[in-house]
Amino acid sequence: MLKNSCWRWIACGLIAAIFGTACNGQTDPRMVNDITQLNPIKVRDIVAPKTLTELVQAVKTHTGPISIGGGRFSMGGQTATENALQIDMSSYNQVLQFSKKDREITVQAGMTWRKLIQFIDQYDLSVKIMQTYANFTVGGSLSVNVHGRYIGQGPIILSVKTIKVVMANGEVCLASPTSNSDIFYAAIGGYGGIGVIAEVCLSLTENCKIERKTQLMAIGKYRQYFMDSIRNHEGLIFHNADIFPDDYQQVRAISYVKTSKPLTITDRLKPNDQSYFFDQQAAELIAAHPFGKSLRKAVDPFFYRNEVVEWRNYEATYDVAQLEPSSRKHITYVLQEYFVPIANFDSFYPKMAKILRQNKVNVMNVSIRHAKQDPGSMLAWAKTEVFAFVIYYRQGTSAAEREKVKHWTRQLIDAAIALKGSYYLPYQIHATPAQFRKAYPGVDRFFDVKRKYDPTYKFRNKLFDAYYPD
Repeated sequence: MLKNSCWRWIACGLIAAIFGTACNGQTDPRMVNDITQLNPIKVRDIVAPKTLTELVQAVKTHTGPISIGGGRFSMGGQTATENALQIDMSSYNQVLQFSKKDREITVQAGMTWRKLIQFIDQYDLSVKIMQTYANFTVGGSLSVNVHGRYIGQGPIILSVKTIKVVMANGEVCLASPTSNSDIFYAAIGGYGGIGVIAEVCLSLTENCKIERKTQLMAIGKYRQYFMDSIRNHEGLIFHNADIFPDDYQQVRAISYVKTSKPLTITDRLKPNDQSYFFDQQAAELIAAHPFGKSLRKAVDPFFYRNEVVEWRNYEATYDVAQLEPSSRKHITYVLQEYFVPIANFDSFYPKMAKILRQNKVNVMNVSIRHAKQDPGSMLAWAKTEVFAFVIYYRQGTSAAEREKVKHWTRQLIDAAIALKGSYYLPYQIHATPAQFRKAYPGVDRFFDVKRKYDPTYKFRNKLFDAYYPD
């Protein structure tokens, strides 16, 4: 995802008040959507449990389909399907147990990462693994098995000690890598297909001061740079590299290293009420005007000119409002992500760039991440140690524009699969069934577990509508 935006500087000088605003609110309370506003789905009813008893009752007594939503930041209908009972987890958000000594916390799965970090920050602790933005719910992050910019880490499953899952029959199952492991490895990264992740026990780590370091280089030098300077760097906390569109030949490597230097940013967390007006308007400029991407490249060194020393938890509390456009009625901003084994980095990025250029995709940014191999989740996207390519782009909302996206998305999926890689499932559901199976060879085992614990196909959403052979 985009972060540490240089757009503020562009916007301040060039485009204040150019763009208007619009409202994307839904009029029918049973109509749910995701952040892209591309997937309106009318559900039968919505319940918002606050206790485990209420959650169990909702699952146990409903005989029809059930879907599960939290922050609804997945982008292809993975949190809903027509005429289902939608379980809204956002009110199920309390801390249940905490041990500073053991560095672990148990929370209700509807808690946002922002709220969790606010709690543990007072004890000088931080999360081990999460995505860049803190608006997501913990349960939602587990359901898609997120990753982030944490070096030496990988999928979030690596930081999960135990989970409690409400099964289709209403029973509550405690699962871990050693107890009820089939449920553990199916529920994490399982998109709500096995049951409702109700409680999560996470392993924590220390909060610390971190210093930002950046380096500009040709993309052809990045893989070796990463292997030599980043991969085994003991004090490095965060790292990613941003590829500049439209030529995709240059990257900015951005690292945050543990330090004892004095803080340049004294806030422990990013403010809850921070305004992102200039970031949002600058994004519009970059996307909508021919000179926008060239200007971003020109301003980039100016943005990174100053030393930055901040808290780890400050860097972990980005708000998705930073990326929100003024309107999603005719255009919207969307993510895709592709994974390839680290040895295939130099083979994949030229293919990716060629596909994006040939299809004239309006790419805002491509962020390179790294992840260790998944320890066993059945729908693992990191089947080996991988590089991830996170593509943030702008598209039209018309049927014709959406068909264009499907076309080049399938090309990128084929490119990744050909190099023994995969694509990420929380985004628009454009892959063919054959592509899905090639990218996720553990799917048959996952479906067997789903049939065992959900024999009436109670838990469903658009992902399973597309690929589950009920």
